[in-house]
Amino acid sequence: MGKQHLGIIGLGVMGKNLALNAESKGFPVAGFDVDASKRAQVAEAVRGKKIVVSNSLQDFTQALETPRRIWMMVPAGKPVDAVLHDINPHLSPDDILIDGGNSYFKDTERRAKDLEASGLRFFGMGVSGGEEGALHGPSLMPGGREESYRHLEAVLTKMAAQTEDGACCTYLGPGGAGHYVKMVHNGIEYGIMQTLCEAYDIMKNLAGLSGPEVRDVFAEWNAADLNSFLMEITIVVLGKLDPETKKPLVDLVLDTAEQKGTGKWTAQDAMDLGVAVPTLTASVLARIISGAKADRVAASKILIGPSAKFSGDRKSFLANLRQAYKITAVACYAQGFEQLRVASNEYHYGLNLAETARIWKGGCIIRAKLLDPIRVAFQSQPGLKNLLLAQEFSRLINENSGCLREAVKMCAEVGVPCPAFSNSLTYIDSYRQARLPANLLQAQRDYFGAHTYRRIDKEGVFHTEWDK
Repeated sequence: MGKQHLGIIGLGVMGKNLALNAESKGFPVAGFDVDASKRAQVAEAVRGKKIVVSNSLQDFTQALETPRRIWMMVPAGKPVDAVLHDINPHLSPDDILIDGGNSYFKDTERRAKDLEASGLRFFGMGVSGGEEGALHGPSLMPGGREESYRHLEAVLTKMAAQTEDGACCTYLGPGGAGHYVKMVHNGIEYGIMQTLCEAYDIMKNLAGLSGPEVRDVFAEWNAADLNSFLMEITIVVLGKLDPETKKPLVDLVLDTAEQKGTGKWTAQDAMDLGVAVPTLTASVLARIISGAKADRVAASKILIGPSAKFSGDRKSFLANLRQAYKITAVACYAQGFEQLRVASNEYHYGLNLAETARIWKGGCIIRAKLLDPIRVAFQSQPGLKNLLLAQEFSRLINENSGCLREAVKMCAEVGVPCPAFSNSLTYIDSYRQARLPANLLQAQRDYFGAHTYRRIDKEGVFHTEWDK
C-alpha cells in the first residue's frame, strides 16, 4: 500500500468514524491511538479498507505522504499539548496538524504561533455532527493559514456534509477562527436546547399536556418552518419508552445537565467583547442550577411558589407558544451571529457570516430550516449588524412578540421558570429602546467613582459633584 493521504490520531468513536468517512471518499488513511486495545479493535474493524493502523507515532508519520495532513481527535486541553509534544520529533517543515476537538480558541492561537515558529502549520477546526456526522458528513469549521487550507480542501470538502448549497465546509479565517466559530455554534446550541426544554416544561407543567401530547406538538412544529435537528431528536427522545417500567424514559432521567465548557466560553468572551448574549448566557446558568439537585429539592420544601393554575384555551395557547419558540430560536441565532461579527473585527478573522450560516445547514447539531433565511439576510446585507433588523425577522418580531410576552407572563404567574424565553424578551425589548435608564446608572457611577459621563446636548466628557 502506498503513502496515506490523511492521518488521524485518536481512534475513539469520532476518530474511527472520520477515518471510515475519509476512506469511503477515496482518501487512504493512517490511524494511531495511544491505547493499544483501541488500535487492535479499529484495525480489526477496518480490515480490507485502505486504512492503516500504526503502533507508534514514528510508523504513523512514516505512513503519510508529505506534507503530512494529521487530524487530531483527542480531548481539549492538556491531551492536545501532549500529542503535539510527542509527535513533533517525527514531523517535517510544512506538515499540517489539525486539532478537531473543542479547544479554547486562545489555546489554538498559542499553539499555532508556537508550531509555525518551527515551520509547522496548525489548524484549529470545529467538527459538529456527533458520531453519525463523523461517519456520514459533519459540518467542518477550519481556521488557520489560508494557503495551508488549500492542502486540506479536497479531503475536507468531500468528507463534509453536502447540501444543495454545497459542502458544509469552508475556510473561515486565520488563527483561532475555526474554533471560535465552533465555540459560538455550541453557545447557540445551548440556547436552542434550553428553549426546547422550556417549551416542553411549559406544555407539560403549565398547560397540562401529557408526554405523548407534547411529542405530537413538536412533531407538528417540526413538519413546517421550525424543522431542525434538535427538534427531531427531541421528538425521538420523548417517544422512547423504558423497557423495564414501560414509562417514558425521559421521565426517569435525572434532571441535571452537564457542560463541557464551550457554552461558558461563549458567554465569557461575549462579555469580554461587550456583546449582549443573554439567552445564551441564561442557558449556561440553567445548566449550572440544574446541577444543584440536592439544594433544589431542599428548597422546594421551604420556598413557596404561586398558587395560580393555567386557565384558557389550550389550542390558542399552543399557537402562541409556537411563535414564542420561533422568536426565541431566532434570538439565539441573532445573539450568536452578533458575537461572531464583533469577534471577527476584534480578532481580525474576516468571517463571512453568510458562509457560516451555509456550512451549518447540514451535518451540525444546530442545522435548521431557519438557517436558509439567515443566510439570505447576510448575503443581501453583508454589513447587517443584527439579524433582528433583517426584514423577515423584524416582521416576525413586530407581528408576534406579543406571543412571547404572553408566554413569559403566564410562566411568571404559574411559577414555571423560563430563562431562555424571558431573556429573549428582555433582549428584544432592550434592543428596540431608543433610550434606556443607563443615564441614571452612569450618573450613579460618576457620583461614587468620578467615572464621568457624556451629555446628549453638548460634546465633551463631564464630571459633577452631585451632592454639592
